[in-house]
Amino acid sequence: MGNKTKKLNRSLIEAVVFLLLLVLFGWALASRMGSENLIKTIMNTAHDLLLNTVFFLMGITVITGALSKLFVEFGVVSLLERILRPLMKPLYNLPGVAALGGVMTFLSDNPAIIALSKDKTFSAYFKKYQLYSLTNFGTAFGMGFVVIITMMSYGHTSGALVGFVGAVCGSIISTRLMQRSLLKSWPELNSPMVADAPQDLEVPAGEETHKDGIFMRFLNAILDGGKNGVELGLQIIPGVLIITTLVILLTFGPGPEGYTGASSQGVPVLPWLAGKIHWLFEWLFGFNSMELIAFPMTALGAVGAALGLLPTFNAAGILDGNAVAVCTAIGMCWSGFLSTHTAMFDSLGFRKGISKALGAHTVAGLCAGIIAHFLYLLVSLI
Repeated sequence: MGNKTKKLNRSLIEAVVFLLLLVLFGWALASRMGSENLIKTIMNTAHDLLLNTVFFLMGITVITGALSKLFVEFGVVSLLERILRPLMKPLYNLPGVAALGGVMTFLSDNPAIIALSKDKTFSAYFKKYQLYSLTNFGTAFGMGFVVIITMMSYGHTSGALVGFVGAVCGSIISTRLMQRSLLKSWPELNSPMVADAPQDLEVPAGEETHKDGIFMRFLNAILDGGKNGVELGLQIIPGVLIITTLVILLTFGPGPEGYTGASSQGVPVLPWLAGKIHWLFEWLFGFNSMELIAFPMTALGAVGAALGLLPTFNAAGILDGNAVAVCTAIGMCWSGFLSTHTAMFDSLGFRKGISKALGAHTVAGLCAGIIAHFLYLLVSLI
């Protein structure tokens, strides 16, 4: 009876605190924008994001999904994995087969690395600390194909490619930091997952032997891949509509005629906070506008939602080559790791490593953005 009373009291306290915070948040925005304009802006922004951003991103995910499936079907993934194998040990301190995980997450999303790590044939190549660091490694490439293609669609191909290099550097930092932290805290993890590792992976995950003709394989691949792209496009809708709308409300100010209830208006709280240390962001990332800080903050939770900010940035004229490079690097490296890392480590049965993984990946994402900025400056001078 006592436990039930405590749970009831706790629920009541949580409800009251939540309502107070919600009312306070709404009042703070409404006092500047007007309650009617606030509601209109929320609805119009969500509607605008759905029509002009989500469907645009879904088109990209359908195309990239079809290409990804074709890459798997016709052995491109296997070829890339074999080419990248020699780089795994010196760069990441991972066995060569880990390259397959990077390619798969690049073509799909973060959870693809978990599907591989649970494959006993695949995981047998790893020591325990290496397998757990694979989460950081794979996350640094999550939705990378979608991010790069989206960035290129805004006419900044060189910036997107520089950002990709920055993300690769971030992946190395994240993986190495994670491995070092694990071994420092749990030296016993420096042992093989299984006693005897297989000699080679005969068929990389995702590839099968097909008896159909080339035309049917091509047709099935693009249709199945496109269907997967639709599913991914649907999955990013809540993040884009909810998270991006909230970020826009806290990032952009009134329109030329003041607050009218139009989309993409709000109270610029985030730029105001970033402006207090604007010199730091200008030097580290080269941001020409503090509104850009909204991208990495959103990418922490969902990179798809962060991509939803690009049309607004582009319309405001603040999306230049350097911004694309930095946002690509951070967006790829972080790729919503705050919303996926916990679940991924939970599925691996190693919850105690979550805090170390989050810390390493946070540092790595910032480093990725910094590297991309200075690398873009160097490329611009050539």
